[in-house]
Amino acid sequence: MNKPLAAVVLSAAVLLTGCSGSPRMSVEESCKFLSGDTFVPSGNEQQKADQTAKHYQEVADKVAPEVADPIQKMADIMKKAAGTSLGTKSAEQTQQLKEQNNRIGEVCK
Repeated sequence: MNKPLAAVVLSAAVLLTGCSGSPRMSVEESCKFLSGDTFVPSGNEQQKADQTAKHYQEVADKVAPEVADPIQKMADIMKKAAGTSLGTKSAEQTQQLKEQNNRIGEVCK
């Protein structure tokens, strides 16, 4: 491979891998975004749980890592709830969601 072509291939590889993940918000931007989030699921309990899990997942993918971790855990909890026959959260899952929400609150004081 000649040197100019090698440089182009290397540059393209760097650009492609550098753009593979979407940029994340700062903590401040994330907290502002979360405080204005007005998502409301609809349908039966199972549909609501599924929609909520998907929404949490989308949010976790774009906010700062400090708040993304608890939101990802919330998405995982809601995925489990959506997978039940009624789509409802157990008392333990409700407590876990509260704990994760409190973690977000600590970051977004």
